[in-house]
Amino acid sequence: MELEQLLKSKVSYQAPAALRQNANIPDFWAEYNRSLQDPEAFWGEQARQFHWFEPFERVLEWNFPDHRWFLGGQTNITYNALDRHAKGAKRNQVALLYLGEDGSEQKLTYGELLDRVSRLATGLKSLGVQKGDRVIIYMSLTLEGVMAMLACARIGAIHSVVYAGLGVSALRERITDAGAKLVIAGDVSYRRGKPVDLESIVLQAIEDLDVHTVWFSRSKAVPEGPRFHNFNQLLWSHKPEAEAVPLDSEHPLFILYTSGSTGKPKGVVHVHGGYMVGTAYHLRSFFDVKDTDVYWATSDIGWIVGHSYIVYAPLLMGITSVLREGAPDYPNPAALWQAVERYRVNVMFTAPTAVRMFMKFGPEWPARHDLSSLRFIGVAGEPLNPEAWQWAVEHLMDGGRRGFVADNWWQTELGGPTLGTPLTLEGKPGFVGVPLPGVEAAVVDADGNEVAPGTGGLLALKRPFPHMMRTVWGNHTRYTQYWTEFPGNVYAAGDVASKTAEGYFTVLGRADDVLNVAGHRIGTADVESALVSYPAVAEAAVIGVPDPIKGENIKAFVVLRMGHEKTEALKTEIVQHVRLELGPIATPSELVFLDKLPKTRSGKILRRLLKAQEMGRDPGDLSTLEE
Repeated sequence: MELEQLLKSKVSYQAPAALRQNANIPDFWAEYNRSLQDPEAFWGEQARQFHWFEPFERVLEWNFPDHRWFLGGQTNITYNALDRHAKGAKRNQVALLYLGEDGSEQKLTYGELLDRVSRLATGLKSLGVQKGDRVIIYMSLTLEGVMAMLACARIGAIHSVVYAGLGVSALRERITDAGAKLVIAGDVSYRRGKPVDLESIVLQAIEDLDVHTVWFSRSKAVPEGPRFHNFNQLLWSHKPEAEAVPLDSEHPLFILYTSGSTGKPKGVVHVHGGYMVGTAYHLRSFFDVKDTDVYWATSDIGWIVGHSYIVYAPLLMGITSVLREGAPDYPNPAALWQAVERYRVNVMFTAPTAVRMFMKFGPEWPARHDLSSLRFIGVAGEPLNPEAWQWAVEHLMDGGRRGFVADNWWQTELGGPTLGTPLTLEGKPGFVGVPLPGVEAAVVDADGNEVAPGTGGLLALKRPFPHMMRTVWGNHTRYTQYWTEFPGNVYAAGDVASKTAEGYFTVLGRADDVLNVAGHRIGTADVESALVSYPAVAEAAVIGVPDPIKGENIKAFVVLRMGHEKTEALKTEIVQHVRLELGPIATPSELVFLDKLPKTRSGKILRRLLKAQEMGRDPGDLSTLEE
């Protein structure tokens, strides 16, 4: 059966036999059942693969809603990510491979990275940074940004990376909320061949705050003044003396702010022990990464994917991690595929937004390059529509003959993949997959009762796992709300989902992204998927507009693929296509062409901004809005 027919018929598909036979976890269900039947034995076994300065005495303490892991154990995530490899056989292996838009590259081996991180950590100590101090990092995707994260963690300081490019008020709010002692900042980032000013944002944000700043300067001189310090001088004027400080397993590793749907950003807290064990486990088990692989997550250190799968998990596993600064389609739409060919990338992690962008440019761009090394692509960030999945399988994985495209779902709060389709299971178009080891998931109603298979409801998690957040910085009550939003002592993910009788989940989007048309609950992802399946459509977003009879009408915003004109006739054709795909109830009553959709800098569509503009309302926190 052809792939297109496969998708339309909703029939499942499988990864190539060789891939399944050589999988790191060949029997997924045996692994999954073991993780639920005896979670303490399961996670204890994973944890003992790492170095502990003091062994843990107990795996889990679960006093609802608080959970603690590997109690009594002392470790440091940087010892396991750096020292363990640099003092062994991987000392001269490339740990980080940096790529610039201009074709430049920089490489650091595990030995070199340990040396630089130790030097920088020594320098931070000379500025008075101590265990428990908070350090804001406002840097673009560079080796120095990664080094700053690791140097903080090495001495027990708590880093909080703010995406480079967020505005003055967003940066200032995060500095003050964290109570930061120091800011490590870059003066510029580079995107589409041009420098993007960061320095002026930082200077305005810290104008009357009592914080020192370390500047990584690439374009401008370091500002003058006693509280301004030079990154490179701090790095190279100190010896690599700072050892990894033994820390309690539950010692905070980082705070990462997420704006959520509305209101003040939340400082999600992850810790050294559990985060280390869980993220590394999923890199090996879900992403199926091998010891000699080259791995590339096309995210940024400003987001959770960058923390988990550019920096920490790849280094914990001792593999080569690729990072590329700038726009993925610059200087041309083949930029990523050129790099995949040149560096023989084996496993990639990207977002549905990126896949749809690749679709927009067309298959001729990846076709120009040898992608034969690429065997696995994980896709997460928002629902992966079947059309984007189809395109990726056809044009990036040789029609599925060479590799596997795996959907997965998780959140900043969860640290790593939570639902997904392991390569040994059948992929089902339109379904994100099944709960991954350690995860017990359900779809419930507003009263916490599980709904029948195939029925829409709210996604809930019934138990904690090691790489789950521990609290919201300075607001534990906000953390508690995740677990007490509705009855049943479950974690409320805030997403609408459904589940089949076989246990496959569909995540339709955020609960506030669900449309209610004449009493029918319609996921934005369903309508947007139907829109994108029309050949002329590159991207789409839909919102609900109040209607006195239906409750809501659907309004669609569409970005066209290159070569198509914005005509009324085309609008009519697209709307009729959705009607044919989903039926009258899900047909947009209005369609607007846009040149681009409003998105966060991590690539998620800001539907609430579209709705606020439509309704003349305050859109709330827009600090993560892409310019």
